[in-house]
Amino acid sequence: MTRRVQVRPSKRIARVAASPNRPIPASPHLRIGVDTGGTFTDFVFDLNGRREVFKLPSTPNDPSIAITNGLQRILILTGAEQNFEVVHGTTVGTNALLQRRGARTALITTRGFEDVLVIGRQARPELYNLDAVRPPPLVPDNLRLGLQERVTPAGEVLEALDDAQLKALVEKLRKARVEAVAVSLLFSFAHPQHEQAVAAALASLNVPISISHQILPEYREYERTSTVTINAYLQPLMGTYLDRLSRVSFQETDKPGVPKRSSKTKDESAFRLRVMQSAGGSISAAAAANEPVRTILSGPAGGIVGALQVARSAGFASVISFDMGGTSTDVALCERDGLRTTNEAVVAGLPVAVSVLDIHTVGAGGGSIARVDEGGSLRVGPESAGADPGPACYGRSSLPTVTDAHVVLGHFAGGGLLGGEFALDEKRAGAAISKLARAMSVTAGREINATEAAQGIVSVVNSNMERALRRISVERGYDPRDFSLVPFGGAGGLHAVDLARALGIPRVIVPRSPGALSAIGVVAANVVSDQSQTVMLKLGRGIEARLASVFHKMETAARAKLKQEGFRNNCQRHERSLAMRYEGQSFELEINVGPGELAASFHRAHKTRYGYAQETNPLEIVTVRLRSSGLVEPRKENSQKVSVKSVEASEYSSAYFDGKKVRTGIYERENLRAGMKLRAPCIVKEYSATTLMPAGARASVDGQGNLIVECAGKA
Repeated sequence: MTRRVQVRPSKRIARVAASPNRPIPASPHLRIGVDTGGTFTDFVFDLNGRREVFKLPSTPNDPSIAITNGLQRILILTGAEQNFEVVHGTTVGTNALLQRRGARTALITTRGFEDVLVIGRQARPELYNLDAVRPPPLVPDNLRLGLQERVTPAGEVLEALDDAQLKALVEKLRKARVEAVAVSLLFSFAHPQHEQAVAAALASLNVPISISHQILPEYREYERTSTVTINAYLQPLMGTYLDRLSRVSFQETDKPGVPKRSSKTKDESAFRLRVMQSAGGSISAAAAANEPVRTILSGPAGGIVGALQVARSAGFASVISFDMGGTSTDVALCERDGLRTTNEAVVAGLPVAVSVLDIHTVGAGGGSIARVDEGGSLRVGPESAGADPGPACYGRSSLPTVTDAHVVLGHFAGGGLLGGEFALDEKRAGAAISKLARAMSVTAGREINATEAAQGIVSVVNSNMERALRRISVERGYDPRDFSLVPFGGAGGLHAVDLARALGIPRVIVPRSPGALSAIGVVAANVVSDQSQTVMLKLGRGIEARLASVFHKMETAARAKLKQEGFRNNCQRHERSLAMRYEGQSFELEINVGPGELAASFHRAHKTRYGYAQETNPLEIVTVRLRSSGLVEPRKENSQKVSVKSVEASEYSSAYFDGKKVRTGIYERENLRAGMKLRAPCIVKEYSATTLMPAGARASVDGQGNLIVECAGKA
């Protein structure tokens, strides 16, 4: 259950910092989850055996300020001074890519391939748009430099590197005052020695260097070069941010909200800092600073991990996660075998080929701005009011948003957010929606009132999110009726039942503290390391021995790495997979290596994805992949005894559902107990989120405190 945390002023001083290089004890005294969002920064921790959650306004110019304030609050409450761990879901890398504010980066590649970032692939994001504008490359023309060297796909050296050109290269980069360097030579995954020589020569520049055979030892030069360039582009920013966060001193000061910097070195630090990565596990702060490309979907990944854990605790293995925040909505599909990852992600228009959770994002959130376009149609998003100035109901703007629509429709039952701590200006929200209604009336040729306009906003944003849910399910051969929907984020519960009905999803599982599930997910995530290696092997006799040799080498390195992190062999898990295809194809499918024949597994996967299988065609193994996890001890959840009974709402209000004003019950989530059945239509209020249940839905509380909503009724 979520409880609002209050802190009284204290003079206790706790000086703490982060140590990304020191091994992590298996059971730290205190483990804290932190997720930085566009509007709020979420914190989760345990106090006296009870999980506590609270939110603070984010500080976009320096996210460490909000984190500092929250951690100081936790330290005062728990009395912790040392031996604790912070796991952080961050948007620093994502925002830097979106806003193009990374480092001044140089790209070193094989001569003749300097423009690979500009040429890219023939795939066009807008097939019929002749004026489509591609995002500019992260590296300008004058900093994309080629070296006279050449290696064959098999790793044979055709033309060796020349020491003289390396010296000239170093001087050129020094004069250009670059802040980071990406090195991506042709076929470096087969012969890494040339890249190693380049890196050794560039060491004198004292800037971060990203090397492709270390970041992504796989073929496809465009995706590999793009990935290593993104990594270099983010390295200085992420390194500076994590170092700044690590040197914060939490103590009473005359200037609240202004973090002090610690004089301690990293090796003298009192707590460990880990960062959530895009593939669904955490990594050390040192690894995150060195390979920030693995953290660009850090926040959404935490939510998916949390959603899968919640669903399994409720007895459901196949789920669709639905994370609706202030600016965007992230959706993902999780099958019985766990999290789905991809190596074909595109972030900010740029391909990212490292392993990331298969997330689809749309610009639809609580802060999405509604407007009437040039053709007279109602549009919602992707522009967002963000945290500043925020929706009109926040009291600092006149922008009509999705949140304002819910205020007008009575979906917050006259209360505020964060347990009433964050007041909503209903009058201002009504004025903003009324202004939009007048604009809609002009194009509609009839008078439209504020309630109709608000209902229109909700319908449009639901359509946008429904398309996103269809894309990850129906368009990939999955029937939504076989899944449960897990909504989270501050706004997820406001739309979940309507979306489930539209897609035929039978049930919605609303976890405890849904507005902070991303923070709960990051603190519960295992420590994960991903490795890959392009091998290009035909499937046939003797292939098992070749694969076993490659996997053994990768596992040996992974075990040693996790051991340094504090995980014994019996606390590790290593999952093998292969990127396979029919010989002659251009793209691969990920196949788990387990019991059963590889060929049969691939044919089944191909038929599921594309609707057919060519079982007589020869198969090819393109890339070997290993996912190694240090298993974090799961938190012990106390199950409640279930006693089935209906419960009356604590109070009643009037709210609009499907355009009709109805008497609506109001339930406080913290007062609900296992087995209780709710009467719809109703609104369930809690500290971090609000959940709507239209008429016809049936809801009850399970033994873990999850709200299970059976979505019968109007579709």
